[in-house]
Amino acid sequence: MDNIKVSVKNMTKKFGDLLVLDDVSFDVRKGEFLCVVGPTGCGKTTFLNCITKLYEPTAGEILIDGEPVNLRKHNVSYIFQEYSTMPWLNVEENIAFGLNIKHRPESEVKQAVDEVIEMVGLQNFRKHYPNQLSASMLQRVVIARAFATKPELLLMDEPYGQLDIELRFKLEDELINIWEKLGTTIIFITHNIEEAVYISEDILVLTNKPTKIKERMHNPLPRPRCVTDLDFIEVRERVTDLIKWW
Repeated sequence: MDNIKVSVKNMTKKFGDLLVLDDVSFDVRKGEFLCVVGPTGCGKTTFLNCITKLYEPTAGEILIDGEPVNLRKHNVSYIFQEYSTMPWLNVEENIAFGLNIKHRPESEVKQAVDEVIEMVGLQNFRKHYPNQLSASMLQRVVIARAFATKPELLLMDEPYGQLDIELRFKLEDELINIWEKLGTTIIFITHNIEEAVYISEDILVLTNKPTKIKERMHNPLPRPRCVTDLDFIEVRERVTDLIKWW
């Protein structure tokens, strides 16, 4: 069990009489890239919000390194569906925001910002403000800000859902490169099956509400991956069938 970073045990969430999550249990290994997929409206965002305690689960427990999740203690970053840059801060100030909130030393902040700005290719845009950036650049800023704090757990809620396919693939590749360099544990929510197959190590397939885990499957594809390869198509179809047949 030393290799388990996150352990979710019997997580249940009700809103009044509406049962959304029904006795969900799973583990995430340290450094794992886990994708969570399921039919539209099945409660994927509620699932993630319970892990962060934005919603308090009705029952069950969520552990990080064997201890109940505590955002004051555990270093967790969350990337939302919407762009979450602060318009009054420039690129490097946005990226440094989380570190400054944690009162990290100025030298540490500068080093971390320099590292992640280079990783996401924004060296020439350090002093730009969000209204001067493209959609792709805005999302790079958000990713860089999340990784700058060196989170032990990164939660991502359909971060590329509103981007066109070319930008999405580019940002997915950048995310994979940063994850491979830093070894962060990632839980990534998506409704896009192709995206899940492209980036994941394991895929967690959810059912319709009340949401349970239908199946967890290992993604055997080597990297780099190509969406037109027959092996890729085969894995994608397996996941599609799991979501399609209820």
